[in-house]
Amino acid sequence: MAGELEAESQQQARRTEASAELLATLPPDANVTDLLESRVAEDPDAELFSRRTETGWEPVSAAQFQREVVSLAQGLIASGLDAGDRVAVISASSYAWALVDFAVWYAGGVPVPIYETSSPSQIAYILADSGARRVFVESSHLALKVQEAIADSPELAQTWLPVTLMSEEGTGSNFLSLAGPGLGVSERELELHRSAARLDSLATLVYTSGTTGRPKGCEITHGNLALLAVNLHAHLPEVVGPGARTLMFLPLAHVLARAVQITCIASGVVLGHSRQSTLLEDLATFQPTFLLAVPRVFEKVYSAAQERAAEGVRGSLFERAAETAREYSRALDHEASGQGDGPGRALRLRHAVFERLVYGRLRAAFGGQVSTIVSGGSALSPSLAHFFRGAGLTVLEGYGLTETTAPCTVNTPGATRVGSVGQPVPGTSIRIDSNGEVLVKGIGVIRGYRTDAGEPAAAQALGAAFREDGYFATGDLGALDADGFLTITGRLKDVLVTAGGKNVVPGPLEEALRESELVAHAVVVGEGRPFVGALVALDGDQLAAWSRRRGRVLSIAEASDDPEVLAEVQQAVDVANSTVSRAESIRRFVVLPRELTLEDGDLTPSLKLRRQRLVASFPELLSDLYSA
Repeated sequence: MAGELEAESQQQARRTEASAELLATLPPDANVTDLLESRVAEDPDAELFSRRTETGWEPVSAAQFQREVVSLAQGLIASGLDAGDRVAVISASSYAWALVDFAVWYAGGVPVPIYETSSPSQIAYILADSGARRVFVESSHLALKVQEAIADSPELAQTWLPVTLMSEEGTGSNFLSLAGPGLGVSERELELHRSAARLDSLATLVYTSGTTGRPKGCEITHGNLALLAVNLHAHLPEVVGPGARTLMFLPLAHVLARAVQITCIASGVVLGHSRQSTLLEDLATFQPTFLLAVPRVFEKVYSAAQERAAEGVRGSLFERAAETAREYSRALDHEASGQGDGPGRALRLRHAVFERLVYGRLRAAFGGQVSTIVSGGSALSPSLAHFFRGAGLTVLEGYGLTETTAPCTVNTPGATRVGSVGQPVPGTSIRIDSNGEVLVKGIGVIRGYRTDAGEPAAAQALGAAFREDGYFATGDLGALDADGFLTITGRLKDVLVTAGGKNVVPGPLEEALRESELVAHAVVVGEGRPFVGALVALDGDQLAAWSRRRGRVLSIAEASDDPEVLAEVQQAVDVANSTVSRAESIRRFVVLPRELTLEDGDLTPSLKLRRQRLVASFPELLSDLYSA
């Protein structure tokens, strides 16, 4: 009876809608370039970027960045770029990426980012669909990939499509040759190009990475980007306020990284760029105050810390420190929600001991100055979020899609509820539909998808994703609590219905499985089947470390049927099953004989699983899973 009353109380406490008022506005004739203009007018000499060189980090002031942007924009106009022309950018995150992005906007163009990991066929599709008339690439290797894409596409073969290198690499043209004085473009002509766009004008075409089917071209306006930037600046002053520095290593082709970069420019945050290969070194020398990351980064950092402390007493120390961090963070949550008094004296003493022995060293791996990490892209395990917050690294999990220009909800330093993705950002409303689907309305919601005619597609043709009342149907399942914090529980299209008629949301089970040291990815299956099963992919790096501790050497293929490995995975399955009913629990699993990679097409560029493709790739294993 008590359990029923508690469930009823929780149900009553839930809301169906939550909204947040705008904190900042912009005039209708403004556009993204005005954010840089305002930054220069406020403090032209303030450091805006820090550019990595062979000898260290070179500061770039707001005025210097603007001069380089203007110079390149003049070159683009002189070379024939007209207002509204699409310009593709294929590159890893870099200072040059930011420079090209703003130069295209100053010239009145529309940047079209493409992941550098894209195949020639994917590049050809996006170039043809977007109507891009010029391509900036990072390297000669990518230039060759673009040339292959053009040669193999009849739609592109007859199109003027110059490919421009963004560096001095190789011979031939590079983007610096487009810039400089004496190009015959006056300040007045440049200003006409720069100021032509308004808040409702198309700013960029961003193609969804797509877990199924062809990517959709999302038409993001200047208002989407600019209004989000100024409102996030006002909403998160503790993160993007004076003295803030961040190191961008996520791909700028992803809308989340791009939105954060523009917010940093609007806020005066010092921006640096890094790559996975040099990230640890760059963190130590750049010393950011906050970072933008995806859950896989948290999983890797935790596993590495666990591995370093794996032997003997040190391993025991780390496990006790990790549990103390989680307990400390949960106590903070209980205090914030009025359900407790916060960490008690004994817990605070234990926490202080581990602060000296463990937590400080963990933070040093991020450069020593990081206090906040913003997590997005997919769901973060609450256990990991509690661990990092308890270790002194506040994790602000947020939620958004390409169609919402990334963040539509976010936790803040003053209002964090671990396990949720936060409250609506200013100028945004969240509604939970009758079927549990999350609907979003507000400044970030794009104007629509690109069609062959170049106009936003009709709602009917898109399954009514963009509704007449202004809400966008995300396809995600979620719930709002009494304080307006949103929790995402899964994808509507991923809900499984077993042969027994049981509805199963796979997301929470998959997240729980990924908490295992050995598990990199998991796909819960069972549509129309007699029970729920799982395909489990191992983490190669962690498998190697796990094997070494046992005096063994195992390949992924060998590990897929190794009894000791299977027993370890079974423990993770048992933990995951403890969170659901028996009808929803995983009865059997198989371990895949290889890792899942971006190169093999198992993952999207934003590291989401291509679920349907993955299941189709292993039909024999799926058959074995359900064989008698």
